Amino acid sequence: MGNLNPNLRIAIQTIYERADAAVIKAGPRCEASGRCCRFTEYGHTLFLSQIEADYLLESAPPFTEVNSATCPFQVQGLCTAREPRPLGCRVYFCDPNYQEEGQRISEQGIRELKVLADEQGLPWRYAPLHIFLREHLEQANQHTLEEHLEQAKEHADSATQNSLAPEKPHKISLPLTS
Repeated sequence: MGNLNPNLRIAIQTIYERADAAVIKAGPRCEASGRCCRFTEYGHTLFLSQIEADYLLESAPPFTEVNSATCPFQVQGLCTAREPRPLGCRVYFCDPNYQEEGQRISEQGIRELKVLADEQGLPWRYAPLHIFLREHLEQANQHTLEEHLEQAKEHADSATQNSLAPEKPHKISLPLTS
């Protein structure tokens, strides 16, 4: 999808700000262990909606590898996509005393995102992060391939045009016989 309009972007930011405020109010403990981004190792999956994926991918740093085990935006234990990170990242904490409240905040945010998608006439799609990232890379690769093919076609057309251009008439000198 991609190309979020400014109003949709603001609406997503507003939902995220409400979730962030609720998390701050709940006060979960963060050990800064990076477990939140090592999905397989710690037995969880990051799900997000299509509009969240579009929002994330508009401003997240480039990435080249995708797998379901880890987040490509975690570099040396830190999030490199902190500002556009999805709801699931914002509300996930390892703190056992926060789990119930975290679930409530997550469900509220998902409801709000679903309503937003409906209001915008956007299809609702909710899938693991690696699915959206893989599709993004495939689309980028397809776009690059199409650009290369177009350039090759233009080059071939140019070469064909040059070979079909009428040649300048040659002046032929024949000996005159009388």
